[in-house]
Parts: sequence; C-alpha cells; structure tokens
Amino acid sequence: MAKERDMKKQAEWSRAYNEKNYDRLYPFVPKGRKAEIQAVAETQGETLNEFIVKAIEERMKRLQGEREE
Repeated sequence: MAKERDMKKQAEWSRAYNEKNYDRLYPFVPKGRKAEIQAVAETQGETLNEFIVKAIEERMKRLQGEREE
C-alpha cells in the first residue's frame, strides 16, 4: 500500500513538474509514419521526442540563416 502511495506521489510530482517546465505539442502524422520516424530516431540513439525537437531546431536555424542572406 505504501509503495502505491509513493508511486502516486511521484506521478503527481512529475506531472506538476512537466506542466510547469514544458509546453505540449500534438503533431499529427499519417498512419504508419510514427513507426518510421521512431525507427530512425532509435538508430540515432534518440527518443522520438528528442528526434522531433532536434529536427524542428535544425529547420528553424536553417530558415533563419536563409533570412540573413
């Protein structure tokens, strides 16, 4: 019983921390595409989230560089 209570406290703490420190995005991809993206992310040693965030950051840098030229 104490273990369940501790797990529930940990989940509540994690939820509150994430809510305070992160924005949520809900990208939609065609059926089957998520598995393809996840497989590529795994080959890079990244989570799906890490892969998506890095892809967004790289594109934003590239677009910003195009504007400066």
